[in-house]
Amino acid sequence: MIVRERRSRPDPWREIRVSIRHRWLVPFAALEWVWEWVAFALSNWTFLEVLEYLGSFSVLVAVVFYFSESGDRVKQRHYQAWQVINTAQGKGGSGGRIEALQELNEDKVPLVGVDVSSAFLQGIHLSKANLLRSNFSAADLRNSDLRECDFTLANLSSANFRGARLDHASFAQANLSNADLNGSHLTDAIFESAVLDGTDLRGADLAGAQWRNLQSITGANIAGVRNAPNGFVSWALQHGAINAPNADN
Repeated sequence: MIVRERRSRPDPWREIRVSIRHRWLVPFAALEWVWEWVAFALSNWTFLEVLEYLGSFSVLVAVVFYFSESGDRVKQRHYQAWQVINTAQGKGGSGGRIEALQELNEDKVPLVGVDVSSAFLQGIHLSKANLLRSNFSAADLRNSDLRECDFTLANLSSANFRGARLDHASFAQANLSNADLNGSHLTDAIFESAVLDGTDLRGADLAGAQWRNLQSITGANIAGVRNAPNGFVSWALQHGAINAPNADN
């Protein structure tokens, strides 16, 4: 904030001229004396004080408008994120979708029905995302953080979840056929009526997984599953799963 200070009237030039001992200093002293008069005149000009107040007021108005329009800016940001996702639909690569999905999820925007099939989303962070009826078929989600995600009724066929964090995720009625869950973390995951035909579960951590109402598991590879719930391995083998540690990766 600028603080305006009233200046006192400069001394007369004749008094200043007498006090100057060296002639060569006279031009500099004269120039300084002129600027003192300019500063004196401006310090007593009320118009400048009014301009100062108007400047402060304009800053206040700008701050008010900034916060009042914050909702519109958020909506615009979300619109741009959805535009990135929808424009790249069905295409390979990332196409900016990792950042767009993460931004929407951080703002608690439901990602219901999002279609990112065949997308490269390796390492994405979407914990607690609402992905109901989403399409991640053939998407690359290796080493991603998908804890507590809701994949209910989602199409996850042939998706690559190798090494992903899927603890507490819900796969109720989801299609996980031929998905790669090798080495993934599925602690307390829910597989209510899910399809796991041909799914690679080798080395997956199934501690506390809810599996008893699985729809089908034919051809799923359960070799080396870790912390398998009681009865899971025997039930899976009886219903068409295989135990093939050296199957093609």
